[in-house]
Amino acid sequence: MADGDEPGDLDGRRRELEAVLAARRQKEAERSGGAKTGGTGSFADALRLSSEFIAGVVVGAALGWFVDEMAGTTPWGLIVFLLLGFGAGILNVLRSAGLVAEFGSKAPKKGEDDQGRE
Repeated sequence: MADGDEPGDLDGRRRELEAVLAARRQKEAERSGGAKTGGTGSFADALRLSSEFIAGVVVGAALGWFVDEMAGTTPWGLIVFLLLGFGAGILNVLRSAGLVAEFGSKAPKKGEDDQGRE
């Protein structure tokens, strides 16, 4: 038997394997940007992002309909506010996904710490 094949050395080999796996997991997490992977997490994120978008469009359409009813400007209020709701929905999705910072926030970019260092 070789030196590393002894039965007593199994604990050492297991620790080595765990260290290699931990390093690979960390490297994979850094490469994917810390995004969740998995069935339930990604499905939940998809539902959350789609509901953010739909809410923006519905609120815009409702406000446009209300403006049209009050001002008698049918269909222009609905058209304008529907487009504004569409834009707001996209902005909400981008903010929720972390691709756009909140207005006025000094949030660090991905991969940076609080002092702006990588």
